[in-house]
Amino acid sequence: MGIGTNEYIYFNPRPGRTIAVSKYLCGLQMKPKRIVCTVTNDLNYDQRMIRICTSLAGAGYDVTLVGFRKKTSKPLVKRPFRQVRLPIIVEQGKLMYFHYWLNLFFFLLFRKADILCAIDLDTILPVYYASKLRGRKRVYDAHEIFTDLKEVISRPAVHKMWTWIGNHTVPHFPVGYTIGECYADEFRKRYGVNYGVVRNATVLKPVMIPEKKEHFILYQGWVNVGRCFEQLIPAMQFIDAKLIVCGEGNFYAQAKELAHQYKVEDKVIFKGYVPPAQLSDYTIDAYIGITLFEDTSLSNRLSLANRFFDYMHYGVPQLCIKYPEYECINGQFEVAQLIADPTPETIAAALNKMLSDDEYYARLQQNCLLARETYCWQEEEKKLVEIYKQL
Repeated sequence: MGIGTNEYIYFNPRPGRTIAVSKYLCGLQMKPKRIVCTVTNDLNYDQRMIRICTSLAGAGYDVTLVGFRKKTSKPLVKRPFRQVRLPIIVEQGKLMYFHYWLNLFFFLLFRKADILCAIDLDTILPVYYASKLRGRKRVYDAHEIFTDLKEVISRPAVHKMWTWIGNHTVPHFPVGYTIGECYADEFRKRYGVNYGVVRNATVLKPVMIPEKKEHFILYQGWVNVGRCFEQLIPAMQFIDAKLIVCGEGNFYAQAKELAHQYKVEDKVIFKGYVPPAQLSDYTIDAYIGITLFEDTSLSNRLSLANRFFDYMHYGVPQLCIKYPEYECINGQFEVAQLIADPTPETIAAALNKMLSDDEYYARLQQNCLLARETYCWQEEEKKLVEIYKQL
């Protein structure tokens, strides 16, 4: 079979001499770089990693996303990248981490890969040692300041362990990215690394806002400690609307108990886990979204939540905590009502204003439709691909 001239690479070893080498012989540009990304979940619901891996695959990389398999894990959804679930014998606690890290380390040690990517501190140790032993490039994708999560800092021994892991590994990941400028500044101060910013913005799609006959309030995301349910649920006593909660987490049972305690079970509807395709139906129909965090940790205070962009992209004004990242975006496009001190009283007053002031609500909604053109995944993925090009 013949080879055309466009299938040769030409170079000049010295003046006056040109050599043509077949790409088939030198192997250049024939095989895409192989990236392995590692997480501590069962892959199906990790929207940020689905976006990231899809974009990297679209940019020509051979991408594998690795997580673990739980007893309740549903079949994997087909994606434009490879997905691998490793078995674990325990689904929570230190034993889970130890067993998963061990499995992940040996998987990475023998998996064909050019770049290994750790997503947060909970996969960084096996990525660090496997990449070091194999001489492979490594990347750190920081979704949060892991050492400053409330569930970490509230337990001294656990906090000491994760702090050591961060200090031991992160400075050796010179290439990385995180979800906001505040996090990037904090990583620079702590570890001396200069990470890029890839916000977890929603994919920009055409949207047609429906007529909203029922003015319900939506919370979507993890139902965890520190998400202001102790203030939000009591506030529902003073609001003539329903609150729909889509998600589960470590505060789910307590949240349901709070609804019972304050006699608002008819107003607060718990939907549990909702698949992403169905969640978008709730989001576009919602009248107001909720993005609230207690000031219990630095990670919360400097956060930039996924749901902030989801509400924005569906033209849903939101009640949002007044933290730096949200203030910055809201100063550019007023898409939310910000409150600094979330109490049942302040939450109720803010939500009632949005429910009753049609002119104010319409302004926020229109700003959402403007902001989504700037804060969208199509813009963020350009930054992501440029970071990987550094390697």
